[in-house]
Amino acid sequence: MKFIPILVCTILISTTLIAQSENKSQPFSSKSEFIEQLLSKMTLEEKIGQLNLPTSGDITTGQASSSDVVKNIKEGKVGGLFNIKSIEKIREVQKIAVEQSRLKIPLLFGMDVIHGYETTFPIPLGLSSTWNLALIERSAQIAAKEASAEGINWTFSPMVDISRDPRWGRVSEGSGEDAYLGSEIAKAMVRGYQGKDLALNTTLLACVKHFALYGAPEGGRDYNTVDMSRIRMYNEYFPPYKAAIDAGVGSVMASFNEVDGVPATGNKWLMTDVLRKQWNFNGFVVTDYTAIQEMMRHGVGDFQTVSASALNAGIEMDMVSAGFLKTIKKSVEEGKVSMERVDQAVRLILSAKYDLGLFDDPYRYCDLKRNKTDIFTAPHRAEARKIAAESFVLLKNDNQLLPLQKSGTVAVIGPLGNNAVNMPGTWSVATKHEKAIPLADGMKAVLGKSVNVLYAKGSNLVADAAYEERATMFGKTLNRDNRSKEELLNEALQIASKADVIVAALGESAEMSGESSSRTELGIPSVQKELLDALLKTGKPVVLVLFTGRPLVLVEESQKVAAILNVWFPGTEAGLAITDVLFGDENPSGKLTATFPRSEGQIPIYYNYKNTGRPLTNTEGKFVKYLSNYIDERNEPLYPFGFGLSYTQFSYTNLQLSTDKMSANGKIIASIEVTNTGNFDGKEVVQLYIRDVVGSVTRPVKELKGFQKINLKKGEKQIVSFEIKEEDLKFYNSDLEFVAEPGWFEVFIGANSSTTEKVQFEFVP
Repeated sequence: MKFIPILVCTILISTTLIAQSENKSQPFSSKSEFIEQLLSKMTLEEKIGQLNLPTSGDITTGQASSSDVVKNIKEGKVGGLFNIKSIEKIREVQKIAVEQSRLKIPLLFGMDVIHGYETTFPIPLGLSSTWNLALIERSAQIAAKEASAEGINWTFSPMVDISRDPRWGRVSEGSGEDAYLGSEIAKAMVRGYQGKDLALNTTLLACVKHFALYGAPEGGRDYNTVDMSRIRMYNEYFPPYKAAIDAGVGSVMASFNEVDGVPATGNKWLMTDVLRKQWNFNGFVVTDYTAIQEMMRHGVGDFQTVSASALNAGIEMDMVSAGFLKTIKKSVEEGKVSMERVDQAVRLILSAKYDLGLFDDPYRYCDLKRNKTDIFTAPHRAEARKIAAESFVLLKNDNQLLPLQKSGTVAVIGPLGNNAVNMPGTWSVATKHEKAIPLADGMKAVLGKSVNVLYAKGSNLVADAAYEERATMFGKTLNRDNRSKEELLNEALQIASKADVIVAALGESAEMSGESSSRTELGIPSVQKELLDALLKTGKPVVLVLFTGRPLVLVEESQKVAAILNVWFPGTEAGLAITDVLFGDENPSGKLTATFPRSEGQIPIYYNYKNTGRPLTNTEGKFVKYLSNYIDERNEPLYPFGFGLSYTQFSYTNLQLSTDKMSANGKIIASIEVTNTGNFDGKEVVQLYIRDVVGSVTRPVKELKGFQKINLKKGEKQIVSFEIKEEDLKFYNSDLEFVAEPGWFEVFIGANSSTTEKVQFEFVP
């Protein structure tokens, strides 16, 4: 009996290939010829249908024929569906598309596969903190393998929005504040998802999002207005999108916000002038969820008007709004949208389906063997555990409290200490959250009988029950305890009294960051702070294991707690990976990719700022009147971009350049000697920054231009070299020309963005 599903799948494939013979009645010499032949057979309604992307809605396995969505599929009015998590459903619906619609055009099936599928990796902000492009690419490759085994062929990832404002919850989904690092990660993710051949059934069509500037909303409030100069767009926010385009990403998602006063979804300058003409993008553009109908609320027209403006601007696929489906035929008849534009959009959708191999075999993702063998496997979970451990950032470790000894009794205390469903973090839609491994359980599994692990919750997430409900959506409950604050605390202190060391598992819940999870106060919730203070008063060693999806304000904790390990949200193998690091089986090597502020009042805060005419320099945090500083806070952050400690120590010496002059098309080698001077083997991220000293427009105080993650054994030294070329000196000037200007440049190499050791060279083109 076990062979029947495979046989059924094979019969379906054969039936479908025969049924599609109308589309293959003659040989085609090229993809273009195939698409043009198919396009010539399509009615206007069928063409518009290819541009329609509804959600899966009421489709259920075995009952698809009764669904309104399926009725539209039969009529050729659907180009794809998203958020179906069932290979059986996908196969059933695809069968309807390729056997019961007139032209038998297969569907795309998309899903938000953001940081893993069932095997879930750290949230993207955590992944970026590895600074390990090979591991990041591998995480996307595993996600593609698992999702494609379940019938998915399109992912709405990577999200590459630059953000300098941690009040914005979706900072958790991106790679931080820096355009260079964000660009390198964008390319790695696209390579991981798409591989070298999209027609392989282990790859996914990637979708870079959100184009553009979505990470810079006013007030850090999601979906809010974005307003910035074009020179800033090109230099500081556009590069990761362009990097994904250059890497061959197959699709782009438009953002919700406006740009230059026009919603991005209807912004022709963005979608046509920049994306198509300047960057030569040849894939298709999809809206975000209901974005076309939301344009009406921006105040730019009625439903027909905004639908036409989106298509004319350069949008090819309408997610959920059905604005194209309901209005574009009328707009064509009235001359508001041309048939040429409709045809151009349809070509791009058909081209993506062709590249995925769906016209050759629309069931290429229905292999039931892979569904049973390629998802949430032991090897994938082992890799997720390693990647998670490399994402953790050690923020403090006084007196080498960490790593802990594998003996005695450890008390894990805190609302995040033994909760499985929050470990994968936000946007983990395909994860089986109950299979994730929380901290206390992970400790017991890894350490066995060598360490006695005790647990107490200690407090609820927040004092306000309504707030906690908002912060634990989508089934990610923390099982709010109805006992009094005093009862919870007393229980925790009793447990703590039996322990040699306390691990305080505190911070945010998974859904305190992510979409529509903006915050005005970025500290650890007050009820958890009170718990931490009580634990510190016991006099026992306390390690803070911090769960967060964004930079937090941690001034008090940094002053009071001896050791702080930021673990973000580590994914399904969370408890195992955290234990590996806490007890020294893995040496932490993560580095921050977003600045941690001292106060919310400093926001936006980022390392590559520009000097004012009255900069505050070399004052050791002291206030100086008539310089650019606060009267109630220091200027510098709590933890700078690129910061992260190790159980060992690294020294940097002998920074030098191969020459002090560079010509056009020339190069300079910058090098430094890095030595592991501590008592552990360890990994270090060596970071190269460059400052353009004088420019035709003001330039940042420094910019990341290279990094290498090296592995040094105890006592080992290595000369780390970087090649600097003219391309590394270029920026967009006031005319938006990408140029390298002659003059002096400073080079910094060190452990984080606050490094001050520098050398200079002159660029003489």
